Amino acid sequence: MTERISSSKVRDEFSEALNRVAYQGSRIVLNRRGKDVAALVPIEDLKLLEELEERMDLEEAERRLDDPNEKPVPYESVRKEMGLA
Repeated sequence: MTERISSSKVRDEFSEALNRVAYQGSRIVLNRRGKDVAALVPIEDLKLLEELEERMDLEEAERRLDDPNEKPVPYESVRKEMGLA
């Protein structure tokens, strides 16, 4: 079950919240002015999320490579677009 806590309350009780996440596997959603803004989750949940993102990226890359209508983008263009050139 996910618990929702205001950011000001979790600031006052951070050690307790961190222990619940780390040792009990709790998930805590932090909210500010009634809006959810962040979450504290066990590291296992984060690792799973990252693995899912990698799988989705791989599937998208494979789909694009298999699509005959997909045109390759030159490496230098990508670097320039990302501000790396």
